[in-house]
Amino acid sequence: MVRIRLRRIGRKKAPVYRIVVADSQSPRDGKFIEIIGQYAPRQSEGGLNIKTDRANHWLDVGAQPSDTVRSLLRKAGVLKSRHEARLGRKLQAGAVPVSEQPAGETAAPAAE
Repeated sequence: MVRIRLRRIGRKKAPVYRIVVADSQSPRDGKFIEIIGQYAPRQSEGGLNIKTDRANHWLDVGAQPSDTVRSLLRKAGVLKSRHEARLGRKLQAGAVPVSEQPAGETAAPAAE
């Protein structure tokens, strides 16, 4: 199974993580498929950078995020946009087109 997870880089006591797509059986800092972002927990502003298009691609093909990466994706707004897009498609598919005027009836003139 393919997972989206963190890979640690950086100095001792100054962690920086790469968000990578990897096989679930490879070690934490081992072989990976693609880097899709970076997370610096000690940095207050701009500590999270994610390529949203690549994250969406991997989520679409079935990659499972780890718990920490899921919370980071939620913080970056990736999961919210995916949910809204899916909800919009569902509502659009269930919508019944409404004709502007029923057949055989004429519109009454508006009173002014």
